[in-house]
Amino acid sequence: MSVRHDGKEAVAAELYRALAHGDRERLDRILHPGFEGRTTEGLPLGLGGTYTGSDAMRRGFWGRIARSYDARAEPAGFRHLEDGDLLVTGRYVGEARQGGGKLDAEFSHLLSFEGERITGLVQLTDSARWSEALGAGRALSTVDFRVTDGLAELRLDRPHARNALDQAMADDLYEVAQQLAADPDVRAVLITGDGPAFTVGGDITYFADNADAGLPGTLRRMISPYHEALRLLSTLDAPIVCAAHGAVAGGGLGLLYCADIVLAAEGTKFASGFTALGLSGDGGNSWFLPRLVGPRRAAEFYFEQRVLDAHEAVEWGLATRVLPAGELAEEALAVARRLAGGPTRAHGEIRRLLRETWSATLAEQLAAEGDAVARTARTSDVSAAVAAFIDKRKPTFQGR
Repeated sequence: MSVRHDGKEAVAAELYRALAHGDRERLDRILHPGFEGRTTEGLPLGLGGTYTGSDAMRRGFWGRIARSYDARAEPAGFRHLEDGDLLVTGRYVGEARQGGGKLDAEFSHLLSFEGERITGLVQLTDSARWSEALGAGRALSTVDFRVTDGLAELRLDRPHARNALDQAMADDLYEVAQQLAADPDVRAVLITGDGPAFTVGGDITYFADNADAGLPGTLRRMISPYHEALRLLSTLDAPIVCAAHGAVAGGGLGLLYCADIVLAAEGTKFASGFTALGLSGDGGNSWFLPRLVGPRRAAEFYFEQRVLDAHEAVEWGLATRVLPAGELAEEALAVARRLAGGPTRAHGEIRRLLRETWSATLAEQLAAEGDAVARTARTSDVSAAVAAFIDKRKPTFQGR
């Protein structure tokens, strides 16, 4: 069934109203079950790509935008194309939720229809404007963060509290994760902690001090930005090195899980500690633990409140290797610098392949590998490496 021009414009206008109000029921009526969205590559926070299904677009794209931006799409023009599609032009306006950086970016949306429902949306926008809005940033109080020659260093900086996670640290980690996701020049990340421990997890004193406000609400407000930070760190192209010392516990284990290489100082202790407080846990423990150590050991780690030493953590799969405490910082920095000098686009593809293998069939994973190797084959790093191989010299990667 064809739809008149004015009917398509009305459906499009309804789409933008539903997005502005976060109206899920209205979106479900507008979007076709076979909907596919394609968004601009290079958008920060890993937002660029293909979203298959209306739920994937709503949760994975529009929902994630809403967590990081207070923004809306303002359509200004509608153009009907000969193939029946509708081209909508306009502007995204608003600001980043952290730091208040202003967003003002033009967009073009190519909408496809079946009857009175939208089957596809192809978005073009200035990804740099979105990154610039996030880049305004907020002042950090509990995390020391710097980027030098492509290496980002993130150091937890609440030594007096053994780097326990409170609201300020959760917000700071989210801010840093956004900056990392928006910076294409970051080629490796090093996560460390100041003081006697890497992190002991949630700050029990903070919970007690805020008990009058209601512990469930306090925990949810703190966990939401922290979990989003972990998700962003897990999706970076840049590989992550974590240097653990003293203790790593509770939700703080999530920072260790996001890393690709975990170096542990001799004497470091690893524990969940949740059930000692009557809590079920956070920090991605229920997702990462079974995948890293197996379901039986994950259950033992939770229920028996197992405390692992550094060597047991390596045996179980929580850490990569153990180092003398005095050598940890130097070796972690050396590893991170080596990775920062590597082929960043290839590193990003490898990170995605390893992460997504858990939900893929063999056929799907083989197809994903083929797509990934084709994408990396188009990079300048591959051209330079092939030439260096022919010339019998060591390649110099630029991360592009």
